[in-house]
Order: sequence, then structure tokens, then C-alpha cells
Amino acid sequence: MASPNAKTIGLIAGNGQFPFLFARAARDQQFSVVAAAVTGDTSPFLYFFVDKFRYFKVGQLKKLFEYFRAYAVSQVIMAGQVSQDNLFNPAVKLDEELQALHDALRDRKADTIFTAVADRLKKEGMVLVDSTFLLKKYLAPQGTLTKRGPTESELKDIEFGLCLAKQMGGIDIGQTVVVKEKAIVAIEAMEGTDRAIARGGAIARQGAVVVKTSKPAQDSRFDVPVIGPRTIQAMARTKAACLAIEAGKTLIIDYDKTVQLANQADICLVAA
Repeated sequence: MASPNAKTIGLIAGNGQFPFLFARAARDQQFSVVAAAVTGDTSPFLYFFVDKFRYFKVGQLKKLFEYFRAYAVSQVIMAGQVSQDNLFNPAVKLDEELQALHDALRDRKADTIFTAVADRLKKEGMVLVDSTFLLKKYLAPQGTLTKRGPTESELKDIEFGLCLAKQMGGIDIGQTVVVKEKAIVAIEAMEGTDRAIARGGAIARQGAVVVKTSKPAQDSRFDVPVIGPRTIQAMARTKAACLAIEAGKTLIIDYDKTVQLANQADICLVAA
């Protein structure tokens, strides 16, 4: 086994662009990245942005620990989601390590599951670090980020949505709500932000306001709000009008492109 190196970090990579954002930032700061990819979720192109890369099935926790130990990983970060299709696939088989963890869970909320994984990593001598580690500059700045600011009606929906999103986050349901004229049209569950936007936008037809916040007791080791071009594209498809996020607590993937797409679609993007 290699000797521990403070400049080596393990990356548990899910889907989307978040793993790429972290991998680029880590490389820029001279970290060696040992990536554990999730079969069926992680893009194979991540291979070109990291130092070590290997796929693991969802149930292979023991092999994941062995992989990180082989490269003397002492710090681990989680970046990107694992799809519900992968999590609830009946073909997924849990190894004895994950089965024991699963059997000890009091429920299957995301916070409960990932806290148990973090505790198990700690027993293996690995610390699960904040998801925004090395990424502070990508957190949303405060203010209106697009050319168009929110209308009076949209401001009322934002205020309504922020309160609602915090309540939903407090009971670990989701971070995103879609509202229109102070009516709740969609609340994010396990399907993720983009699908919640599609569902809510289909009901609202046009002019929906999307609000995405952190949870009141956010554990940023494994659950940080993220938006990016894909979020704006999902809103544009449903003719949604405004996206409100939390300043200093929301990661923006590809800030310039995100704002450009929002301006093109006449979508207001505001960080409160």
C-alpha cells in the first residue's frame, strides 16, 4: 500500500458535470484524484480528468474501500448524484459491507444513508470532506445574475417558494419547489431538479418560478445545491420564468454559459 499523501483525494463520482468541475479544480491545485465511478451513472470521459479511474457497481462498497486504500486515500469527496434507476434496480446486489450498513439504517432518507457511509469511511481511516472543498469560487454570488430582474409577481413567488423549500428540505424531501402565483405545482423528490422542473413546468404551462435552496441543517459533505446549463435548459423547455437560489450555498456549473442561456431564454436568475 502507498504511503498517505495529503495531496491525494478520492472522488466518488455520480452523474452530471459536478465531478468534472471538482476534478478540474483539484488538478489546478496539484491534487492527485483517485476517482471511483458509478456504473450506469458516471461519464466515461471523467477518465481524462483524473489520475486513477475505476467503475464500481452501486453495491460494491467493500471493493471501493480496497481501491481507495490501495492509493493511500485519506480524504474523500462525493460529487454528482446517483440516479434512482440505479439505486432501486432489483438487479443490484449488495456486498456484505453494504448489506450490513443497509440493515442498520433506521430509514432510507438520503441524509441517513450518506451519514452511515461517511461513518464507515471514517472507520477505514478516510474523512469525507465538504463537497465545496476547492470549489468556493464557484458558489453563487449574491444578487440578480441575469440582465432581467424578477417582476413583482415573481418576487412574491420567490418569497413563497423559499419558505416552502426550506420546510421541504427540513424533512429531507428535496431542495427544489416549482410555484406559480403562490400555488405549489411541484416539489422535488428523489427524481432530481430537472425532472421536478419538467413536471412542474408541464402543469404551470409557462411562467413558473423555480426555487432551489439548501436544507436548514445542510450537510455539505454529500448534499450541496447545484445548478448549471442543464438546469436552465430544463426551464427553457417548459417556458419557466425565474430561478431563485441561495447565494454562497449553491454551486454554479459553468457560470458564464448558465447566465448566457438564461438571458437567451429571458429567464431571471437571482441569488438571495
